Amino acid sequence: QVQLVESGGGLVQPGGSLRLSCAASGFTFSTYAMSWVRQAPGKGLEWVSGINNLVGSTSSADSVKGQITISRDNAKNTLYLQMKSLTAEDTAVYYCAKDRAWTSSYGMDYWGKGTLVTVSS
Repeated sequence: QVQLVESGGGLVQPGGSLRLSCAASGFTFSTYAMSWVRQAPGKGLEWVSGINNLVGSTSSADSVKGQITISRDNAKNTLYLQMKSLTAEDTAVYYCAKDRAWTSSYGMDYWGKGTLVTVSS
């Protein structure tokens, strides 16, 4: 079965950086686009970034452009999210999601359990 396990969250000071990872299993990772979605306390889900199945084609929400870099290692079945210049507004649970197709245009069908990122001094 599809499994997505996020890691790398934690407490970080404002202005700091963090790299999240998502280990995928149970499907052919290189066939599908992958996405990161986040949910801030008391708010709804927000799509953060997506990457097509082949490395190089990415997209991000306007709210995080220039602040995050999504990447993937198809040999390791792992998705990454590098974040920098973090602020309190980035505090959220970050979820890794498998997209329905090779591109992020068709929505997501599986999510991990999430990893909490807390930005605070």
